Amino acid sequence: MGMSLQSTGRRGRGRGRQMIGDINVTPLVDVMLVLLIVFMVTAPLLTSGVPIDLPQTAAPELKVESKPITVSIKTAGEVYLGEDQISLETLLASVAAAAGGAGTAQRLYIRGDASADYGLIMQVMGALSGAGYAKIGLITRQPEAP
Repeated sequence: MGMSLQSTGRRGRGRGRQMIGDINVTPLVDVMLVLLIVFMVTAPLLTSGVPIDLPQTAAPELKVESKPITVSIKTAGEVYLGEDQISLETLLASVAAAAGGAGTAQRLYIRGDASADYGLIMQVMGALSGAGYAKIGLITRQPEAP
């Protein structure tokens, strides 16, 4: 399929036609372009991580229909659900009790102190995400005007 027959007038004896072994690269380019488009479309879908809704710091306050559950993490490592201090072991049970009938569809906000341990904040987010909570957001402070 990739080879073509052409008449060459140079050879007088034997066959009047000689096989030319050139590769037709047009189908190869077409296949490569299709593969490139497929990979460009599917690559963003394959990224993994904790699904969170990161609010922009300059954005106005979000309008939500129900009151979100807030988990706060202080510098010393204390974890709070609303105003009540809880332990990491009771985090999921406390959040499930606070969510009530909304279950894992409840929106959760995590407030981490700027000097708090990043690993602890990720541990809290990972535990909540692993329990099925998909609407997790990080609370930030609005930048101060100069």
